[in-house]
Amino acid sequence: MSEIQVKIINRSGNPLPEYATAEAAGMDLRANLEAAVTLQPMERTLIPTGLFMELPSGFEAQVRPRSGLAIKQGLTLLNTPARLMRTTEEKSRSS
Repeated sequence: MSEIQVKIINRSGNPLPEYATAEAAGMDLRANLEAAVTLQPMERTLIPTGLFMELPSGFEAQVRPRSGLAIKQGLTLLNTPARLMRTTEEKSRSS
């Protein structure tokens, strides 16, 4: 398997995501919050991570909900999986 270089800027107080075990398929993201967030039933909000990535052309990163949090606490993503790609970053800078 070949390696790619991904530039990551971490503006949070959390460590960078990492694999919890050798068999893990993904990494856990952590919220970058200044205060606790309480949601009312059916309320939605964006939760920042404080992470910024520069992906090479032709690659994407995906964000998926944790099944345990989804079933036990009702936490999930609005669009699953959320796809992060080079064009996403470019659009956010130009808008």
